[in-house]
Amino acid sequence: MQKDHVPYGSDISAGSYACVDCGREYSGPSQKSMPPCPDFNNSPHPLKGWKVLSGQGDAVEDPYPNNANK
Repeated sequence: MQKDHVPYGSDISAGSYACVDCGREYSGPSQKSMPPCPDFNNSPHPLKGWKVLSGQGDAVEDPYPNNANK
């Protein structure tokens, strides 16, 4: 099941993502730990996550399986 957004640090599948706080876009391969937005220190980022634009979002081995805020 694809989620609307994934928190920083999540395992992700390859795809395109946009910061849910500022809109900055990121595209790349699968990763074990999605990094914070590069603009995290420049402006408030209360949601601390990435919106799934394309791809599968969270990888199968989800490090936050009980987090309903994804």
